Amino acid sequence: MTTRDKIFYGLAAFTAALLTRNLYQIFLVLPDELNQGAAYRIFYFHVPSAMLGMTGIGIALVFSLLYLFTKDFRWDSIAAGITEVSMVFCTMFMITGTLWGRISWGVWWAWDARLTSALVLWLIGAGYLMLRRAIDEPTTRARLSAVMSVFGSVNSYIVWKSIEWYRTQHPQPVLSMRSGGGMAPGMEATMYWNLLALLCLAVLLIMLRMRQETMTREVEALRRYAHAL
Repeated sequence: MTTRDKIFYGLAAFTAALLTRNLYQIFLVLPDELNQGAAYRIFYFHVPSAMLGMTGIGIALVFSLLYLFTKDFRWDSIAAGITEVSMVFCTMFMITGTLWGRISWGVWWAWDARLTSALVLWLIGAGYLMLRRAIDEPTTRARLSAVMSVFGSVNSYIVWKSIEWYRTQHPQPVLSMRSGGGMAPGMEATMYWNLLALLCLAVLLIMLRMRQETMTREVEALRRYAHAL
Protein backbone atom coordinates (compact mmCIF):
# COMPACT_ATOMS: atom_id res chain seq x y z
CA MET A 1 0.00 0.00 0.00
CA THR A 2 1.41 3.39 -1.02
CA THR A 3 1.69 6.39 1.29
CA ARG A 4 -1.10 8.10 -0.64
CA ASP A 5 -3.37 5.09 -0.06
CA LYS A 6 -2.58 5.11 3.65
CA ILE A 7 -3.45 8.81 3.86
CA PHE A 8 -6.66 8.24 1.93
CA TYR A 9 -7.88 5.34 4.09
CA GLY A 10 -6.82 7.07 7.30
CA LEU A 11 -8.72 10.20 6.32
CA ALA A 12 -11.73 8.09 5.32
CA ALA A 13 -11.81 6.44 8.75
CA PHE A 14 -11.50 9.80 10.52
CA THR A 15 -14.27 11.28 8.36
CA ALA A 16 -16.64 8.40 9.05
CA ALA A 17 -16.04 8.63 12.80
CA LEU A 18 -16.48 12.40 12.86
CA LEU A 19 -19.67 12.28 10.77
CA THR A 20 -21.10 9.63 13.11
CA ARG A 21 -20.28 11.78 16.13
CA ASN A 22 -21.81 14.86 14.51
CA LEU A 23 -25.03 13.09 13.51
CA TYR A 24 -25.44 11.87 17.07
CA GLN A 25 -24.89 15.39 18.38
CA ILE A 26 -27.24 17.03 15.86
CA PHE A 27 -30.18 14.64 16.14
CA LEU A 28 -29.96 13.24 19.67
CA VAL A 29 -28.19 15.81 21.85
CA LEU A 30 -29.01 19.32 20.69
CA PRO A 31 -32.44 20.68 21.67
CA ASP A 32 -35.05 21.97 19.25
CA GLU A 33 -34.86 25.64 18.27
CA LEU A 34 -37.44 27.92 19.91
CA ASN A 35 -39.15 29.14 16.72
CA GLN A 36 -38.39 26.43 14.14
CA GLY A 37 -38.44 23.32 16.27
CA ALA A 38 -36.59 20.29 14.86
CA ALA A 39 -36.48 21.74 11.33
CA TYR A 40 -33.58 24.03 12.20
CA ARG A 41 -31.25 20.98 12.10
CA ILE A 42 -31.13 21.43 8.32
CA PHE A 43 -28.84 24.34 9.20
CA TYR A 44 -26.01 21.93 10.07
CA PHE A 45 -25.93 20.64 6.51
CA HIS A 46 -27.12 23.69 4.58
CA VAL A 47 -24.53 26.17 5.86
CA PRO A 48 -21.41 23.94 5.70
CA SER A 49 -22.31 22.74 2.19
CA ALA A 50 -22.81 26.34 1.06
CA MET A 51 -19.46 27.37 2.51
CA LEU A 52 -17.63 24.45 0.92
CA GLY A 53 -19.36 24.79 -2.43
CA MET A 54 -18.65 28.50 -2.82
CA THR A 55 -15.13 28.33 -1.38
CA GLY A 56 -14.26 25.38 -3.60
CA ILE A 57 -15.24 27.28 -6.72
CA GLY A 58 -12.97 30.12 -5.63
CA ILE A 59 -10.07 27.70 -5.03
CA ALA A 60 -10.66 26.13 -8.44
CA LEU A 61 -10.09 29.55 -9.99
CA VAL A 62 -6.58 29.63 -8.51
CA PHE A 63 -5.66 26.38 -10.24
CA SER A 64 -7.32 27.52 -13.48
CA LEU A 65 -5.14 30.64 -13.44
CA LEU A 66 -2.08 28.49 -12.75
CA TYR A 67 -2.93 26.53 -15.89
CA LEU A 68 -3.25 29.71 -17.94
CA PHE A 69 0.19 30.87 -16.78
CA THR A 70 2.02 27.54 -17.00
CA LYS A 71 0.03 25.54 -19.61
CA ASP A 72 0.46 22.53 -17.31
CA PHE A 73 -2.60 20.30 -17.65
CA ARG A 74 -2.08 19.05 -14.11
CA TRP A 75 -3.46 22.36 -12.78
CA ASP A 76 -6.44 22.14 -15.11
CA SER A 77 -7.19 18.64 -13.83
CA ILE A 78 -7.08 19.83 -10.22
CA ALA A 79 -9.37 22.75 -11.05
CA ALA A 80 -11.83 20.40 -12.75
CA GLY A 81 -11.83 17.97 -9.83
CA ILE A 82 -12.38 20.70 -7.25
CA THR A 83 -15.18 22.23 -9.31
CA GLU A 84 -16.97 18.89 -9.67
CA VAL A 85 -16.81 18.25 -5.92
CA SER A 86 -17.88 21.84 -5.23
CA MET A 87 -20.91 21.29 -7.41
CA VAL A 88 -21.90 18.34 -5.21
CA PHE A 89 -21.98 20.69 -2.23
CA CYS A 90 -23.67 23.48 -4.23
CA THR A 91 -26.41 21.01 -5.13
CA MET A 92 -26.66 19.99 -1.48
CA PHE A 93 -27.09 23.54 -0.25
CA MET A 94 -29.67 24.29 -2.96
CA ILE A 95 -31.74 21.22 -2.01
CA THR A 96 -31.49 21.78 1.75
CA GLY A 97 -32.25 25.47 1.23
CA THR A 98 -35.48 24.77 -0.62
CA LEU A 99 -36.55 22.24 2.03
CA TRP A 100 -35.81 24.69 4.81
CA GLY A 101 -37.57 27.48 2.93
CA ARG A 102 -40.69 25.37 2.50
CA ILE A 103 -40.83 24.71 6.25
CA SER A 104 -39.91 28.24 7.40
CA TRP A 105 -41.49 30.44 4.70
CA GLY A 106 -44.25 28.21 3.38
CA VAL A 107 -42.84 28.31 -0.18
CA TRP A 108 -40.23 26.24 -1.98
CA TRP A 109 -38.58 29.20 -3.70
CA ALA A 110 -38.35 32.98 -3.54
CA TRP A 111 -36.71 35.09 -6.23
CA ASP A 112 -34.66 37.21 -3.87
CA ALA A 113 -31.00 38.17 -4.27
CA ARG A 114 -29.51 35.29 -2.30
CA LEU A 115 -31.54 32.50 -3.86
CA THR A 116 -31.35 33.87 -7.39
CA SER A 117 -27.58 34.42 -7.27
CA ALA A 118 -27.16 30.91 -5.81
CA LEU A 119 -29.14 29.48 -8.73
CA VAL A 120 -26.96 31.41 -11.18
CA LEU A 121 -23.87 29.98 -9.47
CA TRP A 122 -25.23 26.45 -9.83
CA LEU A 123 -26.00 27.04 -13.52
CA ILE A 124 -22.48 28.36 -14.14
CA GLY A 125 -21.05 25.26 -12.44
CA ALA A 126 -23.29 23.00 -14.50
CA GLY A 127 -22.20 24.87 -17.63
CA TYR A 128 -18.55 24.33 -16.66
CA LEU A 129 -19.08 20.57 -16.37
CA MET A 130 -21.01 20.35 -19.66
CA LEU A 131 -18.32 22.39 -21.41
CA ARG A 132 -15.65 19.92 -20.35
CA ARG A 133 -17.72 17.03 -21.71
CA ALA A 134 -18.43 18.81 -25.00
CA ILE A 135 -14.84 19.71 -26.00
CA ASP A 136 -12.33 16.97 -26.75
CA GLU A 137 -9.30 19.12 -27.59
CA PRO A 138 -7.44 19.48 -24.26
CA THR A 139 -6.00 22.98 -24.70
CA THR A 140 -9.26 24.57 -25.84
CA ARG A 141 -11.17 22.75 -23.11
CA ALA A 142 -8.79 23.91 -20.38
CA ARG A 143 -8.74 27.54 -21.60
CA LEU A 144 -12.52 27.88 -21.85
CA SER A 145 -12.98 26.10 -18.52
CA ALA A 146 -10.71 28.68 -16.90
CA VAL A 147 -12.90 31.46 -18.29
CA MET A 148 -15.99 29.77 -16.84
CA SER A 149 -14.17 29.44 -13.53
CA VAL A 150 -13.68 33.21 -13.39
CA PHE A 151 -17.42 33.81 -13.78
CA GLY A 152 -18.19 31.21 -11.14
CA SER A 153 -15.80 32.75 -8.62
CA VAL A 154 -17.19 36.25 -9.10
CA ASN A 155 -20.73 34.99 -8.66
CA SER A 156 -19.70 32.95 -5.63
CA TYR A 157 -18.63 36.15 -3.90
CA ILE A 158 -21.93 37.80 -4.86
CA VAL A 159 -23.85 34.92 -3.27
CA TRP A 160 -21.80 35.23 -0.08
CA LYS A 161 -22.35 38.98 0.28
CA SER A 162 -25.91 39.20 -1.07
CA ILE A 163 -27.61 39.10 2.33
CA GLU A 164 -25.46 42.05 3.40
CA TRP A 165 -25.92 44.07 0.22
CA TYR A 166 -29.66 43.53 -0.30
CA ARG A 167 -32.83 43.08 1.71
CA THR A 168 -33.68 39.43 1.18
CA GLN A 169 -36.12 36.87 2.47
CA HIS A 170 -33.11 34.76 3.37
CA PRO A 171 -32.10 35.24 7.03
CA GLN A 172 -29.26 37.58 7.93
CA PRO A 173 -25.94 36.09 9.17
CA VAL A 174 -26.32 33.96 12.28
CA LEU A 175 -22.68 32.91 12.80
CA SER A 176 -20.49 34.92 15.14
CA MET A 177 -17.75 34.97 12.48
CA ARG A 178 -19.95 37.36 10.45
CA SER A 179 -21.05 40.79 11.61
CA GLY A 180 -24.45 40.77 13.30
CA GLY A 181 -24.56 37.01 13.76
CA GLY A 182 -24.71 34.96 16.90
CA MET A 183 -26.00 31.56 18.08
CA ALA A 184 -25.95 29.62 21.30
CA PRO A 185 -22.31 28.44 21.72
CA GLY A 186 -23.13 24.72 21.72
CA MET A 187 -25.24 25.04 18.60
CA GLU A 188 -22.67 27.04 16.68
CA ALA A 189 -19.76 24.78 17.65
CA THR A 190 -21.57 21.77 16.21
CA MET A 191 -21.84 23.55 12.86
CA TYR A 192 -18.05 23.96 12.72
CA TRP A 193 -17.51 20.30 13.62
CA ASN A 194 -19.80 19.27 10.78
CA LEU A 195 -18.03 21.72 8.48
CA LEU A 196 -14.78 19.91 9.30
CA ALA A 197 -16.36 16.52 8.60
CA LEU A 198 -17.76 17.65 5.24
CA LEU A 199 -14.42 19.28 4.40
CA CYS A 200 -12.69 15.95 4.97
CA LEU A 201 -15.30 14.29 2.77
CA ALA A 202 -14.63 16.89 0.06
CA VAL A 203 -10.88 16.17 0.23
CA LEU A 204 -11.57 12.44 -0.16
CA LEU A 205 -13.76 13.06 -3.20
CA ILE A 206 -11.13 15.34 -4.76
CA MET A 207 -8.43 12.70 -4.21
CA LEU A 208 -10.60 10.13 -5.99
CA ARG A 209 -11.28 12.57 -8.81
CA MET A 210 -7.56 13.29 -9.22
CA ARG A 211 -6.88 9.61 -9.75
CA GLN A 212 -9.54 9.54 -12.46
CA GLU A 213 -8.14 12.68 -14.11
CA THR A 214 -4.63 11.20 -14.15
CA MET A 215 -5.92 8.08 -15.87
CA THR A 216 -7.93 10.20 -18.33
CA ARG A 217 -4.85 12.25 -19.29
CA GLU A 218 -2.86 9.07 -19.86
CA VAL A 219 -5.59 7.62 -22.07
CA GLU A 220 -5.83 10.87 -24.07
CA ALA A 221 -2.06 10.92 -24.54
CA LEU A 222 -2.11 7.33 -25.82
CA ARG A 223 -4.99 8.17 -28.16
CA ARG A 224 -3.13 11.16 -29.63
CA TYR A 225 0.00 9.01 -30.01
CA ALA A 226 -1.99 6.32 -31.82
CA HIS A 227 -3.52 8.87 -34.18
CA ALA A 228 -0.08 10.26 -34.99
CA LEU A 229 1.20 6.85 -36.11
